[in-house]
Amino acid sequence: MAQPPNDKFVSPARQKPASMATYKRILRKEIKKRAAEPEINFLNITAMMDMMTIILVFLLKSLSASSASIPQSDDLTMPKSVLTTEASQEGLAVLISRSHIVVDDNVVCPVPADPTHGIEGKYKRSGPNDLYIVPLANALQSWRERDRQLRVATGKDPSSSEAIIIADANTPYRLLVEVLFTLGQTEFARFHLMVLQGQKK
Repeated sequence: MAQPPNDKFVSPARQKPASMATYKRILRKEIKKRAAEPEINFLNITAMMDMMTIILVFLLKSLSASSASIPQSDDLTMPKSVLTTEASQEGLAVLISRSHIVVDDNVVCPVPADPTHGIEGKYKRSGPNDLYIVPLANALQSWRERDRQLRVATGKDPSSSEAIIIADANTPYRLLVEVLFTLGQTEFARFHLMVLQGQKK
């Protein structure tokens, strides 16, 4: 049987064992070649809750009233003020026109033709002498519950809410007191009366 040429055949017994450095280098090369990016197969609930909170805050803030968005007409003429400070943008808008009381763009109660004695007795809790306006209170309580949840989520004091009162310049004192009393009974502790800004000197 013919033997292969000596320059092309090396007996296994004569092969030199690989050094430790050579072994480690080859091992690192194989590990790097076979390494794959880990798959993300789970949901981060904490990040999702943060995202939903941010979206909720944005939506509720976008519904806040702005003085620039209040239309004026024969039914609503805002009073003028000598103050030149900026109006507050915080709180629920409660609009008192010559014909209706509006909360969050929803008409909750009609204003009588002669509002010097306030809202009609059928909308009160216990007759015409009462200050508590029932349909107004129902609308305020619904908004108050949403605002309480928002304040808890954003770390604010949830014990009370704020309201922006947008009243006609000729609103009688009695009607304004009834609205303020109803706000107080539904956990609204701070009020802002929106007026037209006075001329800057």
